[in-house]
Amino acid sequence: MILLPAIDLKDGQCVRLLRGEMEAATVFGDDPAAQARAFVEAGCEWLHLVDLNGAFAGRPVNGAAVEAILAAIDVPVQLGGGIRDMATIETWLDRGVTRVILGTVAVEDPDLVREAARAHPGRVAVGLDARNGRVATRGWAEETDVEVTDLARRFEDAGIAAIIYTDIDRDGAMGGPNIAATEALARAVAVPVIASGGVASLADLIALRETRVVAGAISGRALYDGALDLRKALAALSGTAEGASC
Repeated sequence: MILLPAIDLKDGQCVRLLRGEMEAATVFGDDPAAQARAFVEAGCEWLHLVDLNGAFAGRPVNGAAVEAILAAIDVPVQLGGGIRDMATIETWLDRGVTRVILGTVAVEDPDLVREAARAHPGRVAVGLDARNGRVATRGWAEETDVEVTDLARRFEDAGIAAIIYTDIDRDGAMGGPNIAATEALARAVAVPVIASGGVASLADLIALRETRVVAGAISGRALYDGALDLRKALAALSGTAEGASC
């Protein structure tokens, strides 16, 4: 199982939200590229980036910060937030993003997800952000009646690389991930599932790994707060993961 450190971008800064609330953002640094380098120097194999402003605006907003990160590191990066048309998808892939994450359009324009996955094999992921098992869109501001598992199953044959599943009520709360829901989703679909939201300790990572079906985990606040030591976490997971991999 792979661990992906998260860099959430708001107004060009590294922040973490509490349960998806933009007003509840904590700033952890004003140099995203330096933060990315620190994560890479600690040994991470992937980075998870989110353009938070872009998620609300429906278009890229923190492009300069993303490009600075891409120029500063040499590990694969996945990016979500405000990516809602083919032109934006192709722009980011051309600029060096390894994998784009499509969230809102997975609900509003599923044909675009399929088209992008066909055009760019292995480079398109679907982000499923949920409250109480139902998908939320547009920066988590709008809740739908769509069940997470139902939406995930619609893309099983689309050729997507992964599903990033976020339990919004756990995100940034340091209360642990929703292991049961994440495991249930991973067992329900053939696509690799990456857990996001609430990963706060090495014990959380081990619990996710022990499901044997969760492909990866994303952590942000715990790394910034020091509750989770990235080097130690990577060492603990190295060579011992079982089940699916990204």
